[in-house]
Amino acid sequence: MNTLKQRLADSVNRGNNLHLPERVRNRIQQQQESSEILIGWIQLGVVLVFASLYTLAPKTFTEEADFAPVPWALSAYFLFTVARLYLAHARRLPDWFLYLSVVLDIGLLLGLIWSFHLQYEQPASFYLKAPTLLYVFIFIALRTLHFEVRFVVLAGVVAALGWLALVIYVIRIEPTDPMITRDYVEYMTSNSVLLGAEFDKIISILTVTAILAVAIARARRLLVQAVVEQSAARDLSRFVPAQVAERVTRGDTRVEVGQGEVREATVLFMDLEGFTGISESLSPQDLIRTLNEYFDVVVEPIAQQGGVVNQFQGDGILASFNLPEANEGHAANAVRAGLAILAALRRHSFGGGIGLKARVGISTGVVVGGIVGAGGLLSYTVHGDHVNLAARLEQLNKELDTRILISERTRELAGSDGFAFELVSEVTVRGRSQPARVYTIRQ
Repeated sequence: MNTLKQRLADSVNRGNNLHLPERVRNRIQQQQESSEILIGWIQLGVVLVFASLYTLAPKTFTEEADFAPVPWALSAYFLFTVARLYLAHARRLPDWFLYLSVVLDIGLLLGLIWSFHLQYEQPASFYLKAPTLLYVFIFIALRTLHFEVRFVVLAGVVAALGWLALVIYVIRIEPTDPMITRDYVEYMTSNSVLLGAEFDKIISILTVTAILAVAIARARRLLVQAVVEQSAARDLSRFVPAQVAERVTRGDTRVEVGQGEVREATVLFMDLEGFTGISESLSPQDLIRTLNEYFDVVVEPIAQQGGVVNQFQGDGILASFNLPEANEGHAANAVRAGLAILAALRRHSFGGGIGLKARVGISTGVVVGGIVGAGGLLSYTVHGDHVNLAARLEQLNKELDTRILISERTRELAGSDGFAFELVSEVTVRGRSQPARVYTIRQ
């Protein structure tokens, strides 16, 4: 599992999405598509604010004016924003359209600002004083939601060049009177142009763009890392208990061989009866299909009772309750899971009519759970005397003509839950020097 996680982490460190697994790229793409929907709604809100401000603001032009450009500019921007929002919801926004969107966003805003001097019948320098320029920073900041530096940089560069073009337009529109001044008071109280002030605006636009670009580059790495970690946890949970996968991906320290915890837990071991003979009559494909169907049926009761499957051993299953995840009432839950498994197998037929029977052994005691392995190949499992006892009890079912055998400690902890335990025998289990009482529940 460490090897899988390391491969994904190496892909992130290279910083190139092309090296990421396709499922990770798809998750990032989904995040970006959702961001484009958010961007579209914010843009729609901005254009509605523009329209409201224009409607409420006093008009200085005459009612007989033949052309009022502001409503036209707002209408064009509104239509474009609605079209973009529709495409975003339809997940049909290709990269070229996003580039075009950035240019048109800034272009329409600057066009709106440029139209002010026509709308209000003032010299061209009039629009340079418009506070509407501040919306440029909103449009640049909006591009950070896509988590792509290129769109942020494009928005900033287009805005800076656009404002520079507006300044040049003011200077060149009246060659005999460029309206340039060096007097700050005159600049503030007239339509004169202070080049230093306009250059300050351009520098501010470029500086904010650079800061946001650096920030979004770092944020994107965190986004990719988060998606990789999430995907790794999902993949790891298919091979190890989900709780262990969570620790691997979110733990403060790296998971190493030998790490483990000791606590009282209940271990369930089960195996199929006579499956070797059944498997000989099946093709390899039918055998795998039957096994997977069988595992689907028997794993569900274990999960429902809060148990964790630690190993699939051929057609056998080793599961633990209260380790690695705390499970109050673990002994009773393990017994319920065992009974539910036997009941499910009685009801179910596999592979087109094959009936399967299982034997279950359950034991409770101090168990150690942890990471074992060598080199980069690691796995999680449980060890201890009661793991061995559960396996021995499963085997004893054959000799004692039972389907489920339960240890003394399990019966003690689960006795108050209404199970009809029946003492079967007191046996000396192979590998143990002391005899043990074993119980069953008749089916």
